[in-house]
Amino acid sequence: MFETKISGVRTLGFIVNPIAGMGGTVGLKGTDGKAIFEKAVSLGAKPIAAVRAEEFLAELSPFKQSICLLVGAGDMGETAAKNQGFNYRVVGKRQLQTSSEDTIDIAHSIVEMKADLLVFCGGDGTTRDILKVVGTKMPVLGVPTGVKMHSAVFAINPKAAACVVFKFLGGSLPVRETEVMDVDEQAFREGRLSAELYGYMLSPYEPHLIQVSKISSPTTEDEVRNQAAIAVYVIEGMLSEMLYIIGPGTTTRTIGDLLDQKKTLLGVDLFVDKNIVGRDVNEEQILQALKGRSAKIIVTLIGGQGFIFGRGNQQISSKVIRQVGLDNIIVIATEGKVQRLNSLKVDTGDPALDALFKLQRFQVLVDYSRWRELSVE
Repeated sequence: MFETKISGVRTLGFIVNPIAGMGGTVGLKGTDGKAIFEKAVSLGAKPIAAVRAEEFLAELSPFKQSICLLVGAGDMGETAAKNQGFNYRVVGKRQLQTSSEDTIDIAHSIVEMKADLLVFCGGDGTTRDILKVVGTKMPVLGVPTGVKMHSAVFAINPKAAACVVFKFLGGSLPVRETEVMDVDEQAFREGRLSAELYGYMLSPYEPHLIQVSKISSPTTEDEVRNQAAIAVYVIEGMLSEMLYIIGPGTTTRTIGDLLDQKKTLLGVDLFVDKNIVGRDVNEEQILQALKGRSAKIIVTLIGGQGFIFGRGNQQISSKVIRQVGLDNIIVIATEGKVQRLNSLKVDTGDPALDALFKLQRFQVLVDYSRWRELSVE
């Protein structure tokens, strides 16, 4: 994994957005804004950024003597650095409740202190905050902890992020300009995907470990026909009394369209006997529905990236996946999307489960009764 050496002590900026990703499992599709954060907490959302921050630092831990961290105060980086035994300097003031302004202030200080690289734990909203300050002044890398991660600055998971950091600080990776994308969260919750390019940042370039920007499905006649053929085949194979947990996407929504059921475009829905029994459900609602029932999960992949879990469908959590079983996962995608990929990706937040995925090869339904086999990278 680590092929080079870090010469001397290098300085790494490190910012954690403590509330990033909390809206995922509870089905809120983001955590931007105080009101949404409070709603996420009321629904039982648990912090995940701190866990993923420590996963990242634990992977980097063998080289901690060669790295000095410039960290946000308290839960914005200091706590994780202290727990993992890193040398660090605290930037900013500890806050009981953090905000985007805190992220911006800490990023500004890290730029002034001329860190070699800035690493942050968050989603697209955090990326936009950092963009306002950093621009292309220094390289930036994201550890994925949000719900929305359309930007090309993110590593595929915390372990991959650590590998990228080591290679970059060791001098074996170039940098390139990467797109900073985000969606309108309110529109996202209403079932409309409104993505916008906000600018560019520099990021270490390692195509196997860093995700590309999401590629939207084209709305051509061939694409629509392909989606319909896939949906017809899925519908014909649906079993009586089986619970179907169907993830977001235009391809999966076509299943609902052909059944005359109003499936959500960007949410997770539950079907039994070809009828919707739960619309835009969260993790807890899925787990309740699973009690005493056999189930299958139907998901599509993110165009260009290949993620089937961990990007925009965190409601289908590791708990849900383990209960349903990997053998009961059906992956569907149009031929155009699959042709651009060599493998699938997962980032469930459960490293042991991710490792189990990598032991299997998945048959992806790409047309009526046509499959393509792909491994999980």
